[in-house]
Amino acid sequence: MQWMSNIGVVTGLALALAGVPAVAQAQAGKADTGIYSCTDAQGRRLTADRPIADCLDREQRVLGPTGVERRRVGPTLTEVERAALDVRRRQQFQAQQRDRDEARRLRALASRYPDKAAHDVERAEAVAQVEEVSTLARNRLDVLRAERKKLDTEMEFYAKDPMRAPPPLRRQLAQSDESLAEQGRFLAAQEQEKRRVHQRFDVELAQLRVLWGSGS
Repeated sequence: MQWMSNIGVVTGLALALAGVPAVAQAQAGKADTGIYSCTDAQGRRLTADRPIADCLDREQRVLGPTGVERRRVGPTLTEVERAALDVRRRQQFQAQQRDRDEARRLRALASRYPDKAAHDVERAEAVAQVEEVSTLARNRLDVLRAERKKLDTEMEFYAKDPMRAPPPLRRQLAQSDESLAEQGRFLAAQEQEKRRVHQRFDVELAQLRVLWGSGS
């Protein structure tokens, strides 16, 4: 029976020795834990109990419970990954900047137009300015048409053979065509501008109704 007792001792000793690496590993893992600290690309000071995702492209400090630095962890991203991360961060920053700009614009819009009456007044003024220019352009078009009528009357003498018309008259007719076409394009552009003015005020009004309704 003594040999069985010896086997038991040996077995117990073997199990104890086998457990040593596991205990050492656990203690080492525990000793390896700490507080990760870094400053990200936006200048924010970050801390966490594990590697910080926002600082994977830069060095991170690992601190002990007392705040003493234990070691430093270098960047874990490849050059391509860092470049892609920089692109994402820039896009995120730009999107945040656009959101801030839009919020400021809406606040300024609500301040400028406290109610629909104020907005309607400015719409009418903007349309009136465009209409004033259009009126001048239509008057100019009437003058050009009257001048063209006189030229057409002169050309009646050469109706059977227009090429017999004097060169100065033909040049005047060509210039008249160009002036009439240019004035027509200008008037069309003014009508388009008037539509743009209405569209702008329509978009603003839709936004303002939300802001007025929210009490902004």
